[in-house]
Amino acid sequence: MTYRRIRLGQIGHSKVIHFAVQELVSYLKQIDRELVIDVLQTTAIQTSFEHIIWVGIDDRLAADVPKVERTDLDDAVAIQVEQGHGYITGSNERSVLLAAYRFLKELGCEWVRPGKEGERIPRKYIENVKVCIREVASYRHRGVCIEGADTYENVFDMIDYLPKVGMNEYFMQFLVPKAFFERWYHHESNPYFEEEPISREEVQAMLNSLEQEISKRGLSYHKTGHGWTCEPFGIDGTSWDGNSHYEVTKEIKECLAEVDGKREFWNNIPLNTQLCYSNPKVRDKMTDAITDYCKKNPHVDVLHVWLADDGNNHCECTECVKKCPADWYMVLLNELDVKLSAAKLNTRIVFLIYEDLLWEPKQEKLENPERFILMFAPINRTYGQNYSDHLSFDEELPPYIRNQLKLPDSLAQNLAHLRRWQAGFNGDSFAFEYHLMWAHVNDPGYEYCARNLYDDVRDLRVIGLNGMISCQVQRSFFPTGLPFYMMAAALWNRECDYESKANAYYEVAYGEDGTLVHQYLKTISEQVLLYEGPATAKGCAEMNQTRFCKDYAELRGVLTAFRETIQRNLVATEDVVKEEWKLLQMHHEYISELVSILELKEQNKEREAKMKLYALLDTLCRNEFRLQKTMDIHNAFKCLRRRLKLI
Repeated sequence: MTYRRIRLGQIGHSKVIHFAVQELVSYLKQIDRELVIDVLQTTAIQTSFEHIIWVGIDDRLAADVPKVERTDLDDAVAIQVEQGHGYITGSNERSVLLAAYRFLKELGCEWVRPGKEGERIPRKYIENVKVCIREVASYRHRGVCIEGADTYENVFDMIDYLPKVGMNEYFMQFLVPKAFFERWYHHESNPYFEEEPISREEVQAMLNSLEQEISKRGLSYHKTGHGWTCEPFGIDGTSWDGNSHYEVTKEIKECLAEVDGKREFWNNIPLNTQLCYSNPKVRDKMTDAITDYCKKNPHVDVLHVWLADDGNNHCECTECVKKCPADWYMVLLNELDVKLSAAKLNTRIVFLIYEDLLWEPKQEKLENPERFILMFAPINRTYGQNYSDHLSFDEELPPYIRNQLKLPDSLAQNLAHLRRWQAGFNGDSFAFEYHLMWAHVNDPGYEYCARNLYDDVRDLRVIGLNGMISCQVQRSFFPTGLPFYMMAAALWNRECDYESKANAYYEVAYGEDGTLVHQYLKTISEQVLLYEGPATAKGCAEMNQTRFCKDYAELRGVLTAFRETIQRNLVATEDVVKEEWKLLQMHHEYISELVSILELKEQNKEREAKMKLYALLDTLCRNEFRLQKTMDIHNAFKCLRRRLKLI
């Protein structure tokens, strides 16, 4: 009998390092079930110990870790393991966890999507392992923002997935992210499930648990965003519901933006309502609430302080019109910085370039730029284009005209606005992008979306941004996880090769016929003509498209031919990848119906197309539990309706 033994040395008592060691033990035992693993915990490396793999941070290892600008914010990994001894370390505790997963990846582990179903763990003897890696992440910010219709498990799986693919941040929107859980538990789009009431208190309990999972992994925790224009005034700021009744007291009314001579909730949605930012009482109320929140929540690393979630409704009172919204935003943020500094709080603050705030300040600037992070959110952008191809904007940027703005959909104009902001702020920054929020639904093969996302990530350095947070549904893995996988790969290493990474992904996800799946999905992406263009409701409404598929007969031929490949793999393939083939079978049925809808739409048979679209929704709803972890049906249906104008 061959006796195989590994000793891991946990350096220190950190919960993140402890979790990294636990993960190493768990996965190594799955790879080699006869492996004996001992864990020794010490406060520092013990030179007297032999044949041990040290896991953690120690001064003796510091020289081997690649240099980074800031060790607390930037990730670098160093792995040196040979003949059962060596080390797994990084620039910070989170980096050690990233290094642990990277070590496992070198042994053959892969994670093609969140959850246990996405794991690919090899079964083999672990002997004579030799791994030598020293790398620095290409970008500081590599994260995901909660969106969509979610269960606790959906969000947990995403948080658990992030460090496995080299990502390092999670952003939980709102003070309490109630809207996202309500969408699922209320089953807004599925008549076959009964509504499950869920209270703010229940969501808070979920949030508390999820925050522990974020902390355990050492992820940089981003929080809130929208809501600061509501919650400090006693108004619920957790949804975009325009059907509720809100009492507007005299005190609240004085704080609301004056638009067309009225101070009222914009379209009856408090979250979308701007305030009278020239009013010192408004700014004090907001900055006091934010400061108090930072005091009570020191576990929040980065707090997003945004204004209302809509444009062209800024205050027109005699004081507010003296400065543009971005100037008043700077005033508010500077006042916040003074209060945070007085309270000796180091919380970093994200400010948002979005809607009216695309237009840069003319009179004010941030007095303490080190505290702040610029977030560029081109929500109206056109997809199917990339940053580096649209660096030139030959026209004059339109001037800021209060409440009469036309937001740009072209990348070139969005980037021109970004450059104006960067001229006055050269601090930390990242993009807040929506590739996997709406646009991915318009590419049913996911190949164009994956490539577009990969290219945009590579270009972030070109446009002067230090990473990306993907504002996205948590279930964006139908039919594959390729777009997310490529985003994560390029955020870690912007020089990685797309084709080799994509080919490896398909082989791992689907087995021997992965190459066939790759070509099949690439053909679907090439044939369906929905991806290019803006993806927001307003952007889709302004599109005038009459052609939706290159060649219906050719596409149907590809679908028919590939059906046999799916059936063969459902019977013959090993269990570890069979789940992906089951999903591909459901996706095949989905695409077959979608093609008929597109053809009817192209023939101007609106009624028949709409009936078929709702029939497709009905089929998806009946199968929702089979698709739950991979497809956000509520979001997908909404996206298809507005993209095809079948409302």
